[in-house]
Amino acid sequence: MAVLGPLGVPGAACAEWDIRHVASWREASRVLCARSYPVGLVLDLPGAEGFDAAERFFRQHWNVQWVGVLAQGALDSSPCRALVATWLADFHTRPVDQQRLLHTLGHAHGLALLRAQPTVSAASAATPGLSALTGDSTAIARLRAQIVKVAQCDAPVLIWGESGSGKELTAQAIHNHSPRAGGPFVPINCGAIPPALIQSELFGHARGSFTGAARDKVGLIESAAGGTVLLDEIADLPKDLQSNLLRFLQEKTIYRIGSTRSIAVDVRVIAASHVNLQQAVADGLFREDLYYRLNVLPVDVPPLRERRDDLDMLAQHFFRIFATEKAPHVKGFGNDALRAIREHDWPGNVRELINRTRRAMVLGEGRLIVPHDLGLAPCRPAAGGTGLDASRIDAERAAIGASLERAGRNITHAARDLGVSRMTLYRLLAKHGIQT
Repeated sequence: MAVLGPLGVPGAACAEWDIRHVASWREASRVLCARSYPVGLVLDLPGAEGFDAAERFFRQHWNVQWVGVLAQGALDSSPCRALVATWLADFHTRPVDQQRLLHTLGHAHGLALLRAQPTVSAASAATPGLSALTGDSTAIARLRAQIVKVAQCDAPVLIWGESGSGKELTAQAIHNHSPRAGGPFVPINCGAIPPALIQSELFGHARGSFTGAARDKVGLIESAAGGTVLLDEIADLPKDLQSNLLRFLQEKTIYRIGSTRSIAVDVRVIAASHVNLQQAVADGLFREDLYYRLNVLPVDVPPLRERRDDLDMLAQHFFRIFATEKAPHVKGFGNDALRAIREHDWPGNVRELINRTRRAMVLGEGRLIVPHDLGLAPCRPAAGGTGLDASRIDAERAAIGASLERAGRNITHAARDLGVSRMTLYRLLAKHGIQT
């Protein structure tokens, strides 16, 4: 157990805690950036630096369970009431009952443990350089293994995957895990460059080669020398430019527009597409010889519907990444929201999950995100034959609620009344989505 308080903590009340004393919000931020503390104890608000500094601090460290000790009359101030209501899990007013404070800190610690999520999956942590590919599913483990293999040579790679599935992230992982990791990684979206400019953008041009060409220009492929170039959505490359790219792949040299001098370029080429290039070749839309030049090392990125075991982890991962955007009162996902995420088919893949998560974090009205916040339908009811299970769950929830009321919302007393440990009760509270 760790507890952190900006002004220090009475030793007798916290004899069993691992305590780090700090004297300002700035010092507290330094400590929290260096080490994770699940619970923080704040002595007096807003502190010497004022309400704005306190607000910025709490927004940055929203994931800590904060407990406040307030001076008499502090809640007469509207800004102080807003800070307490928005950011504190609980608070006490002076003079402090030390035993009650210990119970509050224990409760906050239990909730912090329930909400804790691994920042990197165990499987990705075991593969250095691939931690950005979050997940433990069989599909993502297979992709990580492919990346490690293809990264070690310089042959062209062709990545296929549905839109939004993470093709650029996969290409970046191949680059980062390769001997070229110290060189540039240059992504080029072939469908986003106007056809009239794409040859100049890819290969560059010489001064005076056309009106407005006042100086030599280095193309994107040449700018990636010593590193990796990603030709994203390669199927959108005009067919007349596909021959120029084929020549570059064969000879490793380019010609700038308006120049007769060849330039040798040492770069690894990764191409990506959501289009089936074999079908595009059959339809006459893509050069067959270029397809075979690119498809030396094929890599398939799995769609999100094949990674259902990763969905909870991914949702929590994006919640942490975009935490600075969220409404202050939103603390995480409710169980119904996570079930809805697991049931959705995710036609937009990871990009859709990111967008829905960010929207829910900003527009959610409760402490926990619900399916409606994500724009998802509520979970489908279970198939027939579950009446007894449903009755058992309802009875369990009712028993917990009644025990909490009898115990005055005191977790220790309620757990004793139910005949379970405090940690078991915390797990049951999370299971049923009961707030204390």
